[in-house]
Amino acid sequence: MARVFNFSAGPATLPLEVLQTIQQDLLEWNGTGASVMEVSHRGKPFMAMAAEAEQDARDLLGIPDNYKVLFLQGGAQMQFSSIPLNLIGDATVADYVTTGSWSKKAVAEAKRFCNANVALDTESDGYTSIPPQSEWSTSPNAAYLHYCSNETIGGVEFNWVPKTGEVPLVCDMSSNFMSRPVDVSKYGLIYAGAQKNIGPAGITMVIVRDDLLGKTSDLAPSLFNYEKQAGSDSMVNTVPTFCWYVCGLVFKWLKDNGGLEAMEQINIRKAAKLYGYIDSTNGFYSNNVENASRSRMNVPFFLKDTNLDADFLAESHDAGLHSLKGHRAVGGMRASIYNAMPEAGVDALIAFMQDFQVRNT
Repeated sequence: MARVFNFSAGPATLPLEVLQTIQQDLLEWNGTGASVMEVSHRGKPFMAMAAEAEQDARDLLGIPDNYKVLFLQGGAQMQFSSIPLNLIGDATVADYVTTGSWSKKAVAEAKRFCNANVALDTESDGYTSIPPQSEWSTSPNAAYLHYCSNETIGGVEFNWVPKTGEVPLVCDMSSNFMSRPVDVSKYGLIYAGAQKNIGPAGITMVIVRDDLLGKTSDLAPSLFNYEKQAGSDSMVNTVPTFCWYVCGLVFKWLKDNGGLEAMEQINIRKAAKLYGYIDSTNGFYSNNVENASRSRMNVPFFLKDTNLDADFLAESHDAGLHSLKGHRAVGGMRASIYNAMPEAGVDALIAFMQDFQVRNT
């Protein structure tokens, strides 16, 4: 068996050590005589594992006691509906910042349930920058302000936290969750699909401040109701047991490898290497995102001669560098270098890119 370097944007690569533990546990987990996929989610072994996973997440992020941590189904996109249904309350408007495809989708879904004011939309510049907050058109009495901290498709990332005063700040952190330290106390709600940095597709984490609970619309289904989910330890219905278990293993892996502070330094180094090489090629490869807003997690890049795209993808795949095709909305290439992508994978990609450039110049 030979594992490849998987640059997929999600479902994404998982740490090898985590996969090896899963392999060992698959037929018999934790002395139960069954796999974690076969035990009751309300049984003591699973409940203990779930509680430990939550505590490890709290430790990694320094989550204050006045926040609930939920493990939910439906992917991050389900939260596009859940957020207005839970947080709009008596307010007449919610603010949305649109810096890419995912935040644009969030606005479209929110408009089905509330008056969603688009405080910023960078589509006119191709979603390649994040203007300063002084240029945003926010509402003084908004129920919340929503933004996406890392746009997977365009490769745009916030390297700063918006200031919203008394207005709760809501963030889709799916693509850079647990890739760096976060001051959770600055947020009213954080949510993230697992399949980028913390586990397999099928589970989404929601971190919500206690005072924002209890505002849920009567229109919200029970599975969307944060207060009900918090009151039942995220177990209003049968939970994705395997996904939750894998997330717990990833949290352990993060702790064992120095926590989020150490992970951030590795991610900075990986991204600096790749962007540095791209910028050094005199336009053979290019990235069109402004430097200050470049994502550490998702690096889109383009060949000057697009006629070489197919050859690049075929040859890189044969070299063990998989899933480098850019999203269909933007084309080109994209290397997703999440936490579990080893630095050796980035080095291998750069070496291939150098060789490809030499052979095609």
